[in-house]
Amino acid sequence: MTARKAWRRVDGVLLLDKPTGMSSNSALQAARRLFSAAKAGHTGTLDPLASGLLPLCFGEATKFSVDLLAADKTYEAELQFGVRTDTGDADGAVIMHCPVDFGESELAAALHRFRGPIRQIPPMYSALKRDGRPLYELARQGIEVEREAREVTVHELRLLNFSGDRCRLRIACSKGTYVRSLAEDLGAALASAAHLTALRRVAVGALSIVDAVTLDQLAEMPESDRAAWLLAPDTLLQSLPAVSLDGPAGLRFVHGNPVTTAALPGRCRVYADACLLGLGEVDEVGNLRPRRVLSVR
Repeated sequence: MTARKAWRRVDGVLLLDKPTGMSSNSALQAARRLFSAAKAGHTGTLDPLASGLLPLCFGEATKFSVDLLAADKTYEAELQFGVRTDTGDADGAVIMHCPVDFGESELAAALHRFRGPIRQIPPMYSALKRDGRPLYELARQGIEVEREAREVTVHELRLLNFSGDRCRLRIACSKGTYVRSLAEDLGAALASAAHLTALRRVAVGALSIVDAVTLDQLAEMPESDRAAWLLAPDTLLQSLPAVSLDGPAGLRFVHGNPVTTAALPGRCRVYADACLLGLGEVDEVGNLRPRRVLSVR
């Protein structure tokens, strides 16, 4: 009889380099087992087709996972022109063939139209919901519904290389940007078609793929070495200003009470004696109110 796994409290952030062909939840559960973590969550899904940076949260860090959902993302994408699929990526069925009658200069000129604030219609194969049902469920049944265009921002759109009917792009964009839709729209702008053949996420906010580890690497190392890959829970809050409290004020804060501070209004990460207490928000008159507080061991 197989012994039940002993789960334990693990607090921290793991920068995982997710492989292609694996869902974000499957990657999360695999990492959770490697760390024997009792509680785990991720900071937003990465499609099975895509590889790259997937920040995972264990224990108390899960309280701050939502704060990374709104962060900008950076991708390296591979596109094929002349072919359109029903999903906008290589997993879908081919529904259109078009000629590719443009060169690198025309492609570079077309890219300019997709920099800055743009409006996108979300794809049918997405997790957005209509009447409580994900759009991809409707799409699999051959049902297409009207979707409202949404504004997103493309901060960087750089051509890495172009050869024949394929190109590689570097894309830095705001939350809610669909790279598949960007590929299709770019193909249409060139009087052709396009779909995404590969996607790799290389950054989420200030977090970079260069600091990430793979599941295979974790599995091969001794269990005692894995903890070195865990970052502190406040890794997810580095974009926020820090506020330090003295002992009595820190105690009031962790018990859910507001304290007075000279900090500027807005959200902040709160410390006492260099230890993270949680996430707070300062109002216009200097009241610092707890929003999410860490549990004390």
